[in-house]
Amino acid sequence: MPSLEQILEQIAAGQPLTPSVQQWLAERLLADTSTVQAFGLTPDTIAAELDERSRLLQQIYPDFIQLCQHMGWHHYPLPTLWKIWLPLACQLVRWQHPLQRPMIQGILGGQGTGKTTLAQILSLILRHLGLRICSLSIDDLYKTYTERLQLQQVDPRFCWRGPPGTHDVALGLSVLHQLRQADRLDPVALPRFDKSAWGGAGDRTQPELVQGADIVLFEGWFVGVRPVDPAVFATAPPPIQTEADRAFARTVNANLQDYQPLWHLLDRLIVLHPVDYRLSQQWRNQAEQQMMASGRAGMSEAEVDRFVEYFWRSLHPELFIAPMLHDAAHVNLVIEIQPDHTPGAVYRPG
Repeated sequence: MPSLEQILEQIAAGQPLTPSVQQWLAERLLADTSTVQAFGLTPDTIAAELDERSRLLQQIYPDFIQLCQHMGWHHYPLPTLWKIWLPLACQLVRWQHPLQRPMIQGILGGQGTGKTTLAQILSLILRHLGLRICSLSIDDLYKTYTERLQLQQVDPRFCWRGPPGTHDVALGLSVLHQLRQADRLDPVALPRFDKSAWGGAGDRTQPELVQGADIVLFEGWFVGVRPVDPAVFATAPPPIQTEADRAFARTVNANLQDYQPLWHLLDRLIVLHPVDYRLSQQWRNQAEQQMMASGRAGMSEAEVDRFVEYFWRSLHPELFIAPMLHDAAHVNLVIEIQPDHTPGAVYRPG
């Protein structure tokens, strides 16, 4: 029997599969209990599922390879495309159809979990399915450089952009409300943020005009996160250790309340969850080392540790993200992310 990757290359090339290979693919999909539950696969629907995935794979393959090359990948992850990205895109279509209006799909994931990559790949697949797609990041909603300087003068603890309190929530509400209008004729101005401006401090840049969308992919490191009981900070995990740390965590937790009207506009939420939240520190170190190896400026390991721990002090993953993995009322799918950045198990909370 050929490997899964070899079989997928045959499908992409339009080669017919033998009945035994089709049976093997069906059995393999049905044996993966997490994706069976996540995507609603059954023995009765598996033949149609194979046909749909095969057709889509053949259709998008050239553009998928081009996108992988653009992202600098030397290996094309066809098994991940087959097992997760293709059925996930089809799931989004099924979720959007009964709304009869644009759907706001939230994507929550920390640094290195692949939020942007997922948005790019889903956009590619969904466009081949005939849908209009636009992407928005929570980073695009940052307050202007001047506004953040003023914030730092009032509260020096907000020394880096990122935590709740550094965004223009009213701008986000206005944009999402416009995007959700099914009969809107005027283009929507999507805010965009240039992280290289002001020596890396970043500032808002020219907005992007979009003429409506069927699905809006709204991603960010705390998209959909809700405030927790302030009492948890009394026994919070490191690096929340001092009273000053606990005071900052409580301030950020209170700021989260301002974002709840934004999250209420989400129709669905997907969580990209690393198997160990501390991987984000390792991933950031690797990224910075690669940048410095290429001759660009980058942070030292000590600087990365301070940077990552700052965000853990503001919204600690164990306090804010871990409870969401079992919150079926607010989260629709969880995709585990392995140490090598690849997706692992996919499941519905509950």
